[in-house]
Amino acid sequence: MPRFAANLTMMYNEHAFLDRFAAAARDGFEAVEYLFPYEHPAAEIKARLDGASLTQALFNAPPGNWSAGERGIASLPGREDEFRRSIDTALDYACVLGNRKIHVMAGLVASEASRAAQRELYVKHLEYAARAAADNGIDVLIEPINTRDMPGYLLNRQDDAHAICAQVGAPNLRVQFDCYHCQIVEGDLAVKLRRDIGRIGHIQIAGVPERHEPDSGELNYPWLLALIDELGYDGWIGCEYRPRAGTSAGLGWIRPWFAARG
Repeated sequence: MPRFAANLTMMYNEHAFLDRFAAAARDGFEAVEYLFPYEHPAAEIKARLDGASLTQALFNAPPGNWSAGERGIASLPGREDEFRRSIDTALDYACVLGNRKIHVMAGLVASEASRAAQRELYVKHLEYAARAAADNGIDVLIEPINTRDMPGYLLNRQDDAHAICAQVGAPNLRVQFDCYHCQIVEGDLAVKLRRDIGRIGHIQIAGVPERHEPDSGELNYPWLLALIDELGYDGWIGCEYRPRAGTSAGLGWIRPWFAARG
């Protein structure tokens, strides 16, 4: 049966960030994820997790200058030292917060002429990150992201993500399967889930095309979630969507799942 994690970057924006943990727990969530924790001390976030009896499922490594438009630095030449420091920072936080998965963002392609060189650097940086994370018992995740929401992002397709994992060859490097991104870029989700489930480290959901609650739009989530169960996935399902209105008011879709889990 699916286990859901609230994405506190997109959900519960009615509350200040540190207050979102308790709000998610009151609504029945047992785990949370978000993009970045670094504006707050790890110990302070850990106190919020423990106070709400929540599991930390996932967060991203530092992405560079997010407010200036950067979307990861793993493929950016000249940022090698910064990248290594970013992995150290992410692992320090993970060791306090208790999550065993960190998403490392690839970054934007400077030009088509630079794509191959950036991909090569990306692979080298993932080799480094996977080695460092393995020492802490942590998985590194990479995520194909659609070109509509994030134009120029280096990694867009599931098959390319799995090819990179195979090239790196680290058992703790896995793919983050976001149903929303995959549907926009490729579709055919069921075939890809069946093909790749053994290397999928985390799954996220949202309605398509608006990225609202997963209760309308192009995807039949009850069917897909049943398939994910059938395939033996037992990790968290990240709810990475923008509520149409209030977060709690829009949770009618998930309450039957919470009731079934008791």
